[in-house]
Amino acid sequence: MSDFATLADITGEPDGWADTYGNETKPRMGFFTDTSVCIGCKACEVACKEWNVIPEDGLMWTGESYDHTSTLGANSWRHVAFVEQRKPLRGDDEDGDALRWLMSSDVCKHCTHAACLDVCPTGSLFRTEFGTVVVQEDICNGCGYCVPACPFGVLDKRHLPRSESRPAGGTSRFPQTPSTGPLAGTGRFAAGKKEDGRVWKCTLCYDRMHGGHEPACAKACPTDSIQFGELDELRDRADSRLEKLQAEGWNGAQLYGRDPEDGVGGFGAFFLLLDEPEVYGLPPNPVVTTANLPQMWTAAAVAAGALVAGILGAFIGGSR
Repeated sequence: MSDFATLADITGEPDGWADTYGNETKPRMGFFTDTSVCIGCKACEVACKEWNVIPEDGLMWTGESYDHTSTLGANSWRHVAFVEQRKPLRGDDEDGDALRWLMSSDVCKHCTHAACLDVCPTGSLFRTEFGTVVVQEDICNGCGYCVPACPFGVLDKRHLPRSESRPAGGTSRFPQTPSTGPLAGTGRFAAGKKEDGRVWKCTLCYDRMHGGHEPACAKACPTDSIQFGELDELRDRADSRLEKLQAEGWNGAQLYGRDPEDGVGGFGAFFLLLDEPEVYGLPPNPVVTTANLPQMWTAAAVAAGALVAGILGAFIGGSR
């Protein structure tokens, strides 16, 4: 776990990351999602589910255009938003019936200062040598402290009942389903009769990175809307792309999460948006939720002390 971050400690560098891994520290890796070229194909969602063996969801009609998952969650590590707007794509496109679709593939931000790391009591959440944030499901106790700690609502507990009657078969990577196959009862696929209840989220394909491969979602993206690489290089690439779009007069082009001096020290997965963050369901000014936690504990201790002193005073005064 990292030390509690305060607003004065926002440095743009993950807490204790380099010290923890020493010579094994790798360049910080991340995502740059350019929503201006996202076509809403959902190849990223499918690739993520296939590689990580994520349960199905999003099978009901939400009425939100072609968006059937609505938000990120334990069973949706990638979420493609569809926003229909009566607004021209460029400032000079004023003729005719203006209409544009804003599509964006959302994901865990792998924050520089991650509140989920601060509040995890078991160390299930940890910072990898690549600077990403990963959950170790085998030691997650399902307490859920990290769920409200995330300023983006990314983390979620999986509420799927374990069943011993699932049929055999499965994907090419796992010949049988996690509850009945050779992985049953071990690690992330620990099976039983109880509900899962653990927290799951994007790992930025930690296993693939170890093998020198890019994450499944970036590999599957046909337009390179999702770009994977060293974070510093991605930031330079994003700056150039933003400059180009602004020169071409695109409405609302802006970078979100690129600034290392924002409330979470910058994102490990940041975005180029074509409107305000709220339009995409993102908080406009996210702040690490544990930023003021030390002061809150101090205030609580002072209040408790005052309460105890008052009670003692009442007893002493009443006994005279």
